[in-house]
Amino acid sequence: MAQISSGNGFKMDVPQPKGVVGKEEALRMEEEALAKLQREKRQTLSASPSSLPEKDLIVFPETKKQADQDKFRDIDVEKLTNEELEKLLLDENFGTNSKVSRPSSLLGFNLSASYPGGHPCSSSPFQSSQWTPVLSTSSNSSVSTPTHQPSPMFPSAPFPKPGTFQNGFTPTMSTFIPLQAQQPPFIAFPAIQSAAGMVFPQPAMDPEMAKLFDKIASTSEYLKNGRSASTDLDSSQVGTASLAPNPPPQQPAVMEPSSISRFDWLDLDPLTKRKAENEEASLASGGAAQTVPGVAAGDPWDAVLETEGSGSSSSSPPLEVKASLSLRSQHRRASAGAAVTRSHSLNIPGTSSQHKPNNQNAALEEPDAQNLEVVAFCEDVAALRSSFPHDDMSTNPGFVLSPVITQRDGGGDNSCSVKVSIEISESQQPVTFTCDVSSPVELLISQTLCWVHDDLDQVDFSSYLLKVCGQEEVLQNKHSLGSHEYVQNCRKWENEITLQLLSRSTMRRDLARSVSQSIKLTHELMGEFQSTKLVTELFLLGTVIRKHTVDRVVQTVKNLCCALDEVETQDITEAIKRLRHSINLPRTRSPKAIKSPKMADNSILEQHMALLTQAVYNLAKLYLCSFCLPSAAFCSPSLPQAADGEAEEGSSSKEASGTTDHLQFTLFALHGIPANWVSSYEKYFLMCSLTHNGKNLFKPVQSKRVGTYKSFFYHIKWDELINFPIAIAVLPLESILSLTLFGVLNQSASGSPDSNKQRKAPEMLGKVSMPLFDFRRTCSYYRGINWSHIYLCCCQVDFPNSAVDVLYVGPKEAPSPEPSTLEELDPDLRRKLEKICSRASNFGLKRADHQTLWDHRLHCRRDHPSSLPKVLASAPSWDWASMAHIHSLLHHWPPLPPVIALELLDSKFADTEVRSVAVSWIEKSSDDELAGYLPQLVQALKFECHLKNALVVFMLSRAQGNINIAHYLYWLLKDAVQDPAWGQRYERVLGALLCLCGAKLRVELDKQTQLVTLLGAVAERVKQAGGSARQVALQEGLENVQNFFQRNTCRLPLSPSLVAKGLNIKACSFFSSNAVPLKLALVNADPMGEEINVMFKVGEDLRQDMLALQMIRIMDRIWLQEGLDLRIVNFKCISTDNNKGMVELVPSSDTLRKIQVEYGVTGSFKDKPLAEWLRKYNPAEDEYEKASENFIYSCAGCCVATYVLGICDRHNDNIMLRSTGHMFHIDFGKFLGHAQMFGSFKRDRAPFVLTSDMAYVINGGERPTSRFQLFVDLCCQAYNLIRKHSGLFLNLLSLMTSSGLPELTGSQDLKYVFDALQPHNTDAEATIFFTRLIETSLGSVATKFNFFIHNLAQLRFSGLPANDEPILSFSPKTYTLKQEGRILHASIFSFQKRYNPDKHYTYVVRILREGQSEPQFVFRTFDEFQELHNKLTILFPLWKLPCFPNKMVLGRTHIKEVAAKRKLELNNYVHNLMRSSTEVTQCDLIYTFFHPIARDEKTEGFDATPRAPEPPLSPTSGRVEGEVKLSISYRNSTLFIMVMHIRDLVSEDGTDPNPYVKTYLLPDPHKTSKRKTKISRKTRNPTFNEMLVYSGYSKETLALRELQLSVLSAESLRENYFLGGITLRLKDFDLSKETVKWYKLTAVPYF
Repeated sequence: MAQISSGNGFKMDVPQPKGVVGKEEALRMEEEALAKLQREKRQTLSASPSSLPEKDLIVFPETKKQADQDKFRDIDVEKLTNEELEKLLLDENFGTNSKVSRPSSLLGFNLSASYPGGHPCSSSPFQSSQWTPVLSTSSNSSVSTPTHQPSPMFPSAPFPKPGTFQNGFTPTMSTFIPLQAQQPPFIAFPAIQSAAGMVFPQPAMDPEMAKLFDKIASTSEYLKNGRSASTDLDSSQVGTASLAPNPPPQQPAVMEPSSISRFDWLDLDPLTKRKAENEEASLASGGAAQTVPGVAAGDPWDAVLETEGSGSSSSSPPLEVKASLSLRSQHRRASAGAAVTRSHSLNIPGTSSQHKPNNQNAALEEPDAQNLEVVAFCEDVAALRSSFPHDDMSTNPGFVLSPVITQRDGGGDNSCSVKVSIEISESQQPVTFTCDVSSPVELLISQTLCWVHDDLDQVDFSSYLLKVCGQEEVLQNKHSLGSHEYVQNCRKWENEITLQLLSRSTMRRDLARSVSQSIKLTHELMGEFQSTKLVTELFLLGTVIRKHTVDRVVQTVKNLCCALDEVETQDITEAIKRLRHSINLPRTRSPKAIKSPKMADNSILEQHMALLTQAVYNLAKLYLCSFCLPSAAFCSPSLPQAADGEAEEGSSSKEASGTTDHLQFTLFALHGIPANWVSSYEKYFLMCSLTHNGKNLFKPVQSKRVGTYKSFFYHIKWDELINFPIAIAVLPLESILSLTLFGVLNQSASGSPDSNKQRKAPEMLGKVSMPLFDFRRTCSYYRGINWSHIYLCCCQVDFPNSAVDVLYVGPKEAPSPEPSTLEELDPDLRRKLEKICSRASNFGLKRADHQTLWDHRLHCRRDHPSSLPKVLASAPSWDWASMAHIHSLLHHWPPLPPVIALELLDSKFADTEVRSVAVSWIEKSSDDELAGYLPQLVQALKFECHLKNALVVFMLSRAQGNINIAHYLYWLLKDAVQDPAWGQRYERVLGALLCLCGAKLRVELDKQTQLVTLLGAVAERVKQAGGSARQVALQEGLENVQNFFQRNTCRLPLSPSLVAKGLNIKACSFFSSNAVPLKLALVNADPMGEEINVMFKVGEDLRQDMLALQMIRIMDRIWLQEGLDLRIVNFKCISTDNNKGMVELVPSSDTLRKIQVEYGVTGSFKDKPLAEWLRKYNPAEDEYEKASENFIYSCAGCCVATYVLGICDRHNDNIMLRSTGHMFHIDFGKFLGHAQMFGSFKRDRAPFVLTSDMAYVINGGERPTSRFQLFVDLCCQAYNLIRKHSGLFLNLLSLMTSSGLPELTGSQDLKYVFDALQPHNTDAEATIFFTRLIETSLGSVATKFNFFIHNLAQLRFSGLPANDEPILSFSPKTYTLKQEGRILHASIFSFQKRYNPDKHYTYVVRILREGQSEPQFVFRTFDEFQELHNKLTILFPLWKLPCFPNKMVLGRTHIKEVAAKRKLELNNYVHNLMRSSTEVTQCDLIYTFFHPIARDEKTEGFDATPRAPEPPLSPTSGRVEGEVKLSISYRNSTLFIMVMHIRDLVSEDGTDPNPYVKTYLLPDPHKTSKRKTKISRKTRNPTFNEMLVYSGYSKETLALRELQLSVLSAESLRENYFLGGITLRLKDFDLSKETVKWYKLTAVPYF
């Protein structure tokens, strides 16, 4: 066979440079092909499925055929004669069991119909089983009607996938998902959406049926009905019959030498590669992929001939065509699932139009039926590829570069020294030395080469690289060592920096592009619509001029209309009527009953058949024009150049600005409406709106309300003229026409009268949008009939026709004055303008503010260049005349920083020129900076009017030069193709990316996709299993994953530098949470690397986690760039599929719940669990201090980040603590203030999580210390640094509002972040604000109660900890009898008083072991003895253990008398315990308990005396100590005194005072200047952060004053007493700037 099914279901002719093949030769060739096919089929079926390596990047599952599809399999096609085949063809029952499918050849196909790891993207919103194959016969028609039952969009298919494009790829914006009846009738819609065409399921063509049709195609009856030997598809000739009326006589066609298309290298469906390319890719992946024998796929248009019958619900491909067909997996767009066919890389050269004079189907390839934007897009991609030659190492390194995070230069940690270990191949031992983190990588290379080379003059340092050990990435030579993310993480975790020196010549370039890896442009991209010729052939097949076949023709036409979205034009309706009338055929008679005694007049019948042929031809051409892509043989005309201000001379076009027409069009009809609408709604109407930048250009116009009509199919017919009284000449270039469909509920079909009253409001059923100008700036308004899809329906809109193209030609730019010629503004106006420009966003700006910005835009350009987004958003109009000033302003504006230019990519800036200029400014960002904003750039593609735009070219160019960007862009696009409205656009971009990145990287992406598919199957199976079956399911599933790793290594989706070669199955498990995620331990492919621990989760959407982690990562970068290292834990997370994803696991970390429940279910109410847990893993004092410092810094960062982002659902299982003291949050399913509810109450009542056990670690004990002041300062400093970048975060979140995240949908969510950032406040005001938040959070009881409730919910009987958990809370390891030696005797020797930090007693245990002459002494507390007893009780529930002393004590617990009593009780307990059974006394728990730990070694010998770090002070008389921290500033005639902290206060009686501060401005005889703070209770180190304000004082007046500050203690039963004070002369201060300083308190007089 010469046809192979392409990715869109079309058959493509393979022109061969041969002569015309006759009928007999064609039949002989066919018989040989079918015989070969049967042999290959037997070979395929006999092969084991596991032994067939997949050729393509996606494994398409095999499915079983239904029994009712086997009806014709028993027919021996080869033995049938032509006459028998003719009879079989005319059999009315033939093919009735086959599915009536809508051929995708006339529907928009996917640019990347299949891609590595992706899902074949059909654009149909139907399930494959939703097309009902039965063609039922209605009572009033003799022709059966194909029907379908639309699937509900919620909840079974929340992500449908329409998404085709209209009018030469001009995106007609998206179809809106229909709303349920219970939903409100009005919702907010995105400003611009992609095209909403509908692609229907591909036919499932059985191989036997395919052979049958192919045989039938060669019969004389087939040839007699309009098909000659020269047009036989099976002989692969070019010429075909046509739908065009009165086709000219065909002459034998002689094939011209074929020419390769200029885009043959490009493949936007990379899976359709040439055979050689597939083999190369297979070799690169380590295995020789075998090609599955190709078979002739069934023609999807053959289904048009089918009539009544019951079809199978399965559309899965058979085994024989597994390599050609793909079964769409159930994805986020589950309702769009259908079998998608793909080609096997046929290199089909196109022929130019001048060489096809006899092609009768050439009319369907005319420019008015083509999509020229795809051609232009291909030209852009071709130019892009040529600009990145494969031999350029700078843009094609072939390896991953380590990401760089720039930090503030000079000072701070940048001057620190680090230890570096470098492996060298010439040396057995690594080279280790100490260097400064600010040293460039080149310096490290030169120092390392000194060890292996004597003569450095002969060494080229630039030819060497430093690779990271354990990861497949190299450091960037031009950057400093400390700027690399890897080095920063090593310093954070205090790990050794291990590198490997490699030469560029020996460095493996596994991911480099090569010249041999070019990919051709498949005809799926250019649209080789050979199946449009099959429309003609299948139609002419039914035009036999015999009476008993006319109904057959009518049914064929009806099936054809059904395939084209159930569209039946008036011409077709009238032609059918005339045809029936010409043979005097009653409309109500059954086709089987038609037995005409004589033939109708042939001339009249032929005339009516010609009319019907013309109508069908027009229908196909119109559909091609609206929804389909161009032919590969089509030569694109030169695009009009209208940007220079005038149209080309001699061109058949005119300027839009010169037209006088108003916008008017005819709403004709809505075809293909769902069947349930007919009974649910009685009237329908359309709301028509004209928008730009998301705003209405004119008041929306409503159509009349009409009902449904029935001919072939149900449809809604308006036939109404809609008029917008606005001239086309003044419309902006990016004007959008939106049509919103509403349905009025059928009251009689609804329920009770009460429900009728509640459901009277019309329901919105869908929406579609279309730009009025296409990508060539040609007005789509003058295109005649336009079709667009609204939900599942096809809307026909009739526009006026124009003899010439109407082009949008912008006005000439207005002159822009020089900045130096501007007049100075009034001071008040200047301050007002400065205040407006300094705002973080447009929230709160009034109309007068916008007018001020626009009126003084030139001053903004000169004085406030970052205000461009605000100025453009304030433009009063974007009509044709206004563009002269807007573009002039834009082109003369100073370049913006990339982070500010991001805002110009938002949906409120639709202007193409604005967006192009913004991209030119963003291009200045580095690759590492760009990677941080990549998700937003991917979303910004939705706001582009057309596929051909500057943003997509920019992203593809960066991806071609950087593997990191290509890797993350792949996964982002793979997620975006699931978007119900924009998926098709993203498929095209993804296809272009995979064409440009090279075969080696595609192989890696394929393996990643295979891996996540396997892991997803394992996770689903484990999740569905229950109890003990889960472990069995896990082990079986992991074996399959291990088999995958036996064939190849694989880079992880989390990072292209992480390469795994296998699983450590023993270390793999699953978590016990609701989602039951997998805990995977992957073996690092680098022998010098550590094990890679990840979590794979199903059932949860990780896109929101990705966004929250991205925001936290950006915050951390801002802090680092400002010199503030808050020790933030940045872990990776990526969404790999619908509700599936992978998360990096942070080693040596536990949840707070796991730590707290060690102290019982009420452990969340206790203060010491976190401190004790940290001390267990950091027993040395310096280690514990370092861990406490890490905790203080990381806790401050978490508080700020979670508050700004509104992270909710913060229970103690969503907060983790690392053994090094780093605290971090996980699971960001609730954010932007969408709190988890407990009934009608919010579970998250505090601004952020800050509990007393965290404060215990921060303070180093129960009492507040200066360390808590450090914590407050860190929080306020971090908060103010983020506030300076408020605009960045608001812009990034705004770009994500269209991403489909349920908790980020509009301005109300952005308003939460705006309010949280307080951008209108000063830093001092924000410091006060956040200090109050700290106080509120720390004093909240609701947080602890929430923790307690979660503890109860998670309470399970778990026995002893697992193998990877410590057996005792204070011992990090487990010890055994064999390790320690048998204990002969143990007793309580004495007890000691300790302060660590609070007073408590510890008991000295004397231990004598076998073989040791000297006893050992260990120190254990009463609580630790109790923990031992509790776990022994769990471990030995049937043994009788000695009774443990009662913990309850009346009165004070930590006193000597209680300790003495407990010493005797504990000694008796230990004595009886050691006399228990051997199983108890020799268990690991006992020997772990008595094993000496670090604190025992430090205090052995009892020489250490108890130390009280802060004992109560003795009463003092007048002694003053302590310091106060003040911030003094002056602005707007106001003096601001911020009282921040006081430390080291002492009181008269030695108790903790209740301090507060009082100030005066002296001289003040009347005490009118008195100001004071609130009272801080029971602390020597209070934090106030309160502002004391003195207004109306000039600088001259203040120079004569003194500030007197007094610190007093508030007492309730006696007079307040003085703690200290200071007196400051204000003339000594520079009031032009803020002064922050500590001042020592003295005993000064006070008022």
